[in-house]
Formats: sequence, structure tokens, C-alpha cells
Amino acid sequence: MSNSVTYSSYLDLDKILASQHPSSGAHDEMLFIVVHQASELWLKLCLHELTAARDCIESDDLRPAFKMLSRVARAQQQLIQSWDVLSTMTPHDYSQVRPHLGSSSGFQSAQYRMMEFMLGGRDAKHIALHEENEDWSERLQAEIARASLYDAAIRLLSRRGFTIDTEVTERDLAGAYTHNASVEAAWAAIYRDPNAHWDLYELAEKLVDLEYHFQRWRFGHLKTVERIIGFKKGTGGTPGVPYLAGVLKQAFFPELLSVRTAI
Repeated sequence: MSNSVTYSSYLDLDKILASQHPSSGAHDEMLFIVVHQASELWLKLCLHELTAARDCIESDDLRPAFKMLSRVARAQQQLIQSWDVLSTMTPHDYSQVRPHLGSSSGFQSAQYRMMEFMLGGRDAKHIALHEENEDWSERLQAEIARASLYDAAIRLLSRRGFTIDTEVTERDLAGAYTHNASVEAAWAAIYRDPNAHWDLYELAEKLVDLEYHFQRWRFGHLKTVERIIGFKKGTGGTPGVPYLAGVLKQAFFPELLSVRTAI
């Protein structure tokens, strides 16, 4: 290792710490920028881990996937806590920054959308938002053409001998996933006898962790927006709080929730 490598050079801190460009002159704009930039870094880590975890699930190599999925859940906790920091911004503070945001919005985060797509929450209409954002439109288009993390898990259940409807295993991957009775039955068998299917049981719980933390992140987003701007429209043109409340009802892994009632 070269002795010329320093903490700053290895982490490229000169670029990172020079990437905050407040335009309003408001004291709290630095908070707003740093929280969102840090969130994008955590999202980058989540995507890195989810990509590798999906590869492991597809090759039926679950033990390393468990570590990766656990790491994503921990990173999600950091994303959730970021709302606690941002919520120190008052309506007056934000009113000084908002005019300088233009039509920019967290709704335009390509990494957030990619994570949603990877987990199985897919709606192709969102891809158009990223047509001018480097190569993200192509990356998102490629993602919805392949199995999501949950599709990979369900296909593994089928390969392990559980009866899964072909309408699930051969479904249009670009479309939104919907609840299926055969998938619920497979998870129910696993939950009723975890010792016979321990790795699949653990996989199910890792997925539930992801869903749980993602929903906590969404709820934190909703409550922070509500606290700072009330029921105003978002800068990206969404209805704001009502939109976030609607998204909160969406589930990535519906059978892993419904199976708790079934068993």
C-alpha cells in the first residue's frame, strides 16, 4: 500500500465536502443538503448489498445473503433516523429554502426508485422521470426486466419443491406483484415447521425486516413532511402528505404479512 494514501485521499473527502452548494443564504439549507446527500450514500450501500443478496438467492446460497440483508436493514435504520435530524427544521426555516428548490424533489431520487424496483414495487411510469438523469432510465428499465428480490425468493421456493402457481413464476416482471394464495401457502408451511426449512424461514424474516424498515422510513417521511409543510403540495408536484399516506399502504411482500394471519 502506498504511503501517500491518506484518510482524506482514500475517501475522496475533498470532493465530498465541497459538494454542498447552498443557494438561499438560509442557515438551515446546509442541514437540508447534507441530510439528503447522506441518504443517497446510504441508498448506494443498500443497492450494492441488495444486488449481491439477490445473486446469492438466485444461486441458492443463502448464508451470505443473510449478512447482506441484515446490513441493508441496519442502513435503513440510518435512513429512518435522518428524518429525526431533518425534523429540527421548522416551517419558517423551510420557507426560506423552498423557493430555491425549483421543481426538484426527493420523488426524483433514482436510487430510491431503484431500491423500490429491486424489492418488487414496480411501476414503469416512474422511469420517465429519469430520462435526463445520466443512464438511470436505462438502468431502471433493465431492472424491471429481471426478477426482483422477492421474485428470486419465490422462484427459490419453487425450486425447493413448494407448489407455486406458474402465473407467479412466469409473470410479467415489469408489472406490480400481487398477492397469490400458492405463495402464501408455501410461506405458511415454512412458518409452521421452521426447523424443517430453517434457511427459508430465516430468509422470510430477513425480507420482513426490509419491509418493516422501509415502511418505517416511509412513515418518517410522511410525518416529517406533515410537520414542516403541513398539507401543501410537494415541490415535485405530488399532493404531498396524501400521496405519502397512499404509498404507505403498499406492500412489497404481501404474503409475508398475510401469512401471519393464516398460520
